Amino acid sequence: MKTFVITLLSLTVLASVRSAAQGDIVYKGGDPVGTVAYSLPSTTLSFEVEAVLENFYAGPYAKYAAKYLGIEVRTQDESSCRLTSVKMTPYAEADLSRRYLLNLEGMEAATAFLKLTASGLVSSAESLPSRTMDWRFPVLRQKDYSGKALTTNLTTEATTLYKSVKTGSTYGKVAMQQDMLVEKTEEQRAAEVACTILTLREQRMSIITGDTDATYSGEAMGAAVAEMTRLEQEYLTLFTGYSEFDTQKMTFDIIPDKDRGSQLYVAFRISDTAGLLPADNVSGRPVVFEVIPGGIAAPQQEKKMKKSKIPVVVYRIPATCSYKMTDGKTMILQGRVPVFQFGEETTLPVNLNLKENGKYLKYYQELNRF
Repeated sequence: MKTFVITLLSLTVLASVRSAAQGDIVYKGGDPVGTVAYSLPSTTLSFEVEAVLENFYAGPYAKYAAKYLGIEVRTQDESSCRLTSVKMTPYAEADLSRRYLLNLEGMEAATAFLKLTASGLVSSAESLPSRTMDWRFPVLRQKDYSGKALTTNLTTEATTLYKSVKTGSTYGKVAMQQDMLVEKTEEQRAAEVACTILTLREQRMSIITGDTDATYSGEAMGAAVAEMTRLEQEYLTLFTGYSEFDTQKMTFDIIPDKDRGSQLYVAFRISDTAGLLPADNVSGRPVVFEVIPGGIAAPQQEKKMKKSKIPVVVYRIPATCSYKMTDGKTMILQGRVPVFQFGEETTLPVNLNLKENGKYLKYYQELNRF
């Protein structure tokens, strides 16, 4: 008896394996077999943002620039970030908050309104384009003025020393002059650099005007003037300081919500030290994006219109919305964009032969336009 039961179970398993091998598909989903589940489109607004982060390093002799060179310069290290480009692109995605079921049996027009996207079947929407995000973060650097010294950092300074000298039975102090090696003060070093800059300017002018004993002609004159200009600019940075720039590119997304009370969104944030930041990082100032939904008129119905018994599919007509993006009081973007979430949901008959029934052909043509 036990042997019979085991044999029967074995035959059942083999039959199942053979059936699966012949191509039978076992459906384990929750949707009814023979139907298609689809979603309506929603609009995601994607912003490609580019910013330049400036790190300014004040010169070590900045406070002496006015005294020795007669120029006003920045005296403190600073960081700042400014936007250089913001590009907005709307993308159609599947609204997965609600799904609809459709039985496609005998429906010749089914493929006219369903688009297969990366996130599922969507009615009356284009496929999702591929997107890549380029993340670049600012590189932390330290200011470096090494290698720009013109003379030694040491100088000699005359000092007066006293030594005791015995004269007869008494001792007396005798003054003696002696040179000592000491470190130059910061102002002394600044004065030397300023003197070198002024000397370079004077020599360059002499070469250009020909007021010099040396003879320069052709390429030699141009090379000499260019080298003097380069040296002047290099030494001048010890007073004026210098800046390093980093270009930062990031992508931020906003999904407008129709049920939200305020249509003000923080698209991203800007920090003078960290650059571009996501909306939830409160360490930066906000860049605000506002959506102003546009209205859609109700359809004009015929007085004797009867309720249709033809199978229908639900789709969305997008609403054209105004938008603007601001950074404080500065306007960055302004324009109009269609947003599916703020539109209206309606139906479209699908059990039709489009070649024979031209009455509904225009509806499909209009549908594929979105």
